[in-house]
Amino acid sequence: MRKTWLIIKREYLTRVRKRTFIIGTLLFPILYLLLIFGTGYIAEKTKHNLTVAVVDESGLFNDSLFKQQNQIDQTSTLVLVKADPDHFKYDSAGYDAFMRIPKLNWETKSPTQLTLNAKKFFGANSSELVAAKINRVWNEIKNEKLGIDADKRQILAGNRININFNNEQDTTIDAATSNVIGMACGFLIYFIILIYGSQVMMGVMEEKTNRIAEIIVSSVKPFQMMLGKIIGIGLVALTQFILWITFIFVIYNLSSMGKIGAASQLVGSVQAVFTRINLPLTLFCFAFYFLGGFFFYAAIYGAIGSAINEDVREAQSLSFPVTMIVIISIVLMSTAVNDPTGPIATWASIIPFSSPIVMMARIPYGVPGTVPYWQLATSMGLLVLGFMFTTWFAAKIYRTGILMYGKKPSWRELIKWGFRKN
Repeated sequence: MRKTWLIIKREYLTRVRKRTFIIGTLLFPILYLLLIFGTGYIAEKTKHNLTVAVVDESGLFNDSLFKQQNQIDQTSTLVLVKADPDHFKYDSAGYDAFMRIPKLNWETKSPTQLTLNAKKFFGANSSELVAAKINRVWNEIKNEKLGIDADKRQILAGNRININFNNEQDTTIDAATSNVIGMACGFLIYFIILIYGSQVMMGVMEEKTNRIAEIIVSSVKPFQMMLGKIIGIGLVALTQFILWITFIFVIYNLSSMGKIGAASQLVGSVQAVFTRINLPLTLFCFAFYFLGGFFFYAAIYGAIGSAINEDVREAQSLSFPVTMIVIISIVLMSTAVNDPTGPIATWASIIPFSSPIVMMARIPYGVPGTVPYWQLATSMGLLVLGFMFTTWFAAKIYRTGILMYGKKPSWRELIKWGFRKN
């Protein structure tokens, strides 16, 4: 145990003192601030609202309707012009686009197709905004023709039937909130597994290349070596994650004092979302599956790193099947959030290969309502056993692969190394 602790300490301190760790930890807050303030500023400065010249041949449209809609919706501007549609130079007149409205029959039950002409592309969203505005004007005209006054329009617009899903076992669960939280937790674990799992692989590769491992394995058992390396790098990931969470709470505290209004709205909305779920249980399960999923896959990545040389292409080819399993877990998570009690969600949340991602997509829907206690306990137990097995299996591969050079092993050979008797 003492040797394992020394390896954990070495792996942890070596990485947190690196310049890349410090830069990466500081880079996230900077990107976070840019996300909050920069995207809104850039979108505001670079947006282009279309000014559309409209030639009406139907005689149904008028300036007052256009002006009313332009005041309500400023994403585009519709201007009614009198001109010859066949010879009208709208770009020379200062317009971005041109629309010709032919003679229309307001009583028809089939849609009418109009064309928005422009000299350059403005994107599909721009034409959709123009279509939405022209349809609102057209609705006003039809309402007037049908004799539907303002009061009746308000009744038609406001008198709707909304349906709220009620879980009789747990009335506090909100499906939309659970969906968002489950997807967010699953994707966070997904990125942690891929980013830090590959760090374990690269770390083992580096030791093998530098011949450091040959010295280490002479005094430390392979299982102790692999376990220490996995836990050490896992603590590095946890440290960085905690620092990022701390930064978010600092932003929230500053914003609550009125210093950063935009951040206050964003973080405040996130806080409101988390008040609708069992936060202590969700945080505990997230921490467990965060570490458990990383430990499980890090052992596999470590085994791959011990079996290859400096060639990064070898690492990519051997790690590709593992990466695909993680990606498949994301696909299963998408199914689980739509049907959290279905057989796919249930089994995928129990099997260790996919449980760290899929189970976190189900837990926000409620425990034990959606996730029975036996399923949660089975999933956790199998993940712990899976981590111990993959670490033991990776250690056996490590003992053989760390001393082999100049040969690229196949997955079949790696499995033989794992089951080889000592």
